[in-house]
Amino acid sequence: MINAVLVFNNNGQPRLTKFYTQLDTAVQQRLISEIFTLVSARPSSSCNFLPLPPLLAPANTSSSAAHNDAPSLVTYRHYATLYFIMISTSTESPLALLDLIQVFVEALDRLFENVCELDLIFNFETLHAVLGEMIVGGVVVETGLEKVVEGVRSQGRVAKRPVNEGRSGLAQGIWAGR
Repeated sequence: MINAVLVFNNNGQPRLTKFYTQLDTAVQQRLISEIFTLVSARPSSSCNFLPLPPLLAPANTSSSAAHNDAPSLVTYRHYATLYFIMISTSTESPLALLDLIQVFVEALDRLFENVCELDLIFNFETLHAVLGEMIVGGVVVETGLEKVVEGVRSQGRVAKRPVNEGRSGLAQGIWAGR
C-alpha cells in the first residue's frame, strides 16, 4: 500500500502532499521535513530507496499482518527542480514505485506540454486528478500512461495556458537522466 505521495521543489517547499493513511497534522509536518532533509542530502549516485525515518517506523507489533501494513519505505526520484517521493509499506515493490513515479511525471508532461513547477502550483487540480487516476486509497489502480492521460482529459481538468517556446520542462530532466 502507498501511504503518501509527496512532491517538493529543491528548496523543500511542498508542491503536493497526499496522505492515504491518517496522521496528525503535526506528525505530517515533521515527516515532510525529515523526508526532504534525508532525500535532498543524498548524492545523485545514491540508491533511490530509503528506510522510513523513526518518526513513523512501526512500533513493537506482535502481528506480522500489522507489520506488513505499516509504512516502512521511502522511494523517490529527482527530476529537474522537483523531488517525487512515495512512502509505502514493505509489500510494495520499490522498482514498481520508481516506474509509477516515471508514469506520473510523463503524464504531467503530456498534459502540460513541457511541465514545470509553476504548472503544478497554478494547476494543482490537474496534479491531483492525475494522481487520482493512478492511485485510489493508497492502491495503484492504473499504470498505463495513455489511460491516465485520457482519463484526466475526459474529466476536463487540464487548464489551458499559452505555450512558452523557451521554457524548459521536467521532461528534459527525464531524458537527460536527472
